[in-house]
Amino acid sequence: MENRILKSGEFLVSETLAGDIFIPEEFNEEQRMIAQTCADFLEAEVYPNLEQVEKSDRELMKTILKKSGDLGMMGVSIPEEFGGFGQNFVTQMLVAETTGAGYSFSVAYMAHCGIGTLPIMYYGNKDQRERYVTKLATGEMLGAYCLTEPGAGSDANSGKTNARLSEDGSHYILNALHPERTEDVDNKCRLCRHPCGFCKDRQ
Repeated sequence: MENRILKSGEFLVSETLAGDIFIPEEFNEEQRMIAQTCADFLEAEVYPNLEQVEKSDRELMKTILKKSGDLGMMGVSIPEEFGGFGQNFVTQMLVAETTGAGYSFSVAYMAHCGIGTLPIMYYGNKDQRERYVTKLATGEMLGAYCLTEPGAGSDANSGKTNARLSEDGSHYILNALHPERTEDVDNKCRLCRHPCGFCKDRQ
């Protein structure tokens, strides 16, 4: 019998069978190998450079991120047709847990893989996925998420960014002021969000 998929914190408020809850002992050999690859990457690339990484050496961070892309770490949950490995959520969760030991690298890495890539994967059209996700999954492009605005901090609902259709209806005019980005490493792809998403190449 197939296990029922629980949504969010449903297991806390509803009757749940023990068999419906995933436990670490259920990770398969491939998942454990992927996690070990991530742990080895931290040992080889992050920990020896920890002092520089923690001092916000952007060029070094960019180099390490691109190396993680070369290794396939950025495309774990991205479908194969867009250059990823097509692994499931549980595998991505294990990767996130493992790379979480990587100090500020883990923040930049997860910002890229999460808020910098997944909104395009989930909500972008085919052209956007082919143009951006294929490069984000390999580290050819580094993703960022433009959220912070003066007077709004990280409260997306207080942002003043807006997009309006041009008079001739041919394009949108995006009005925004974003001095800060979660992952500011000379990015090539930015995802601006408020109230909807736009993909923008770095000029």
